[in-house]
Amino acid sequence: MAIDLSNIKGCPLEQQRFTWRELVQHPISKLDDDTFTRVRIILLNGLEHEALRFSHAFARMSRDMRAPLARVRRVEQHQHTMINWLIGADHSPLETTIAYEQVAIEITAAVAQAEPDPYLAQTYRFGLLEDFDHMYRYSAMLDRLEGKDANNILQCYTDILPGRPTVVEHRDPDDDLRNPFDAKTAHPLSKLHALTIMAAEQQTHNYYMNIGPLFSDPVARLLYAEIASIEEQHTTQYESIIDPDQTWMEQWLMHEFNEVYNYYGAVQQESNPRIKAIWERFLDYELGHLQYVMELFKQVERRDPMEILPPVMPEPIAFASQREFVRQVLLQEVDLRADGPDFVPMEQEPDGSRAYRRQLNAEGSPTEAVAAGYVWNPGTELALPAEQQK
Repeated sequence: MAIDLSNIKGCPLEQQRFTWRELVQHPISKLDDDTFTRVRIILLNGLEHEALRFSHAFARMSRDMRAPLARVRRVEQHQHTMINWLIGADHSPLETTIAYEQVAIEITAAVAQAEPDPYLAQTYRFGLLEDFDHMYRYSAMLDRLEGKDANNILQCYTDILPGRPTVVEHRDPDDDLRNPFDAKTAHPLSKLHALTIMAAEQQTHNYYMNIGPLFSDPVARLLYAEIASIEEQHTTQYESIIDPDQTWMEQWLMHEFNEVYNYYGAVQQESNPRIKAIWERFLDYELGHLQYVMELFKQVERRDPMEILPPVMPEPIAFASQREFVRQVLLQEVDLRADGPDFVPMEQEPDGSRAYRRQLNAEGSPTEAVAAGYVWNPGTELALPAEQQK
């Protein structure tokens, strides 16, 4: 059912309440639940994390908006908690890492195909091949450290193959900056896609920075250090495509709209009835947040929020395997490099990025070391093929 954004009916902010037992619910199963249930959990968790991060930044820049931001932010905090706690202890940190990379691959691939702006679509395809390689490297680490097959997490939806090698992804900071869209003329989907992927990559960076130091294995510690650096580059890339000339209020309005958009997509596609009920509740809450911010927008900006928002909800992001599209992009674009905001053949990569990479990799690359000789084989968690047991 389409949502009419000019006539929103959501749960009023003052009625959005929780108890501790509501916040900490029974987690999903890494084997019994469909992997796209976990994909939605991780993605929506990233959006709630971004909501908190943006809200705190805004509050530090505006005396008048501190109280309204705090009221919405408290609910966002509790939504963030409920979603985050749905990932259970049956996932090891490395298995959760594999799950994060699956989110990056499948969601970015879906966005790249739906993106109406060709330049932005190219940007998503560029980042997609790097996340694809990260999953391959972490799968090698999972096999080495825990003797587990990453496909138990991926459930055959996502290939385990090298992408653009992580060792060549390190770039001069200037080569991670892209051309931003113009908020006045950009398609609503372009705005939603950029906020969604930026939030997902930012969450991934934060997770790796928190988890990496907790490993005792020296190669694992090095591996997380290297890939966390690329995730920071990705956060830089995706936030740079967002129009920086939008006002704080306009950005807050778009953040709330983006949460509504993504919860709407989750409700439409969730297969687990218990988790779907959470998405339905939070969609109702986010509609309340959007309505609240729309009224603030009218008061502060003296503008109609429908100048910013589309009249109806755009088609949601598809939560489905994008294997064939990823294979096609891998075949055609793996050798692309960045030259400032442009994407060029690898022989045209600027000297600044080459020099930066030489220095950083001077003592070797952890992502190369961990995957040396690794080729994914199905079922290795149970038994190696007979020829590998000799």
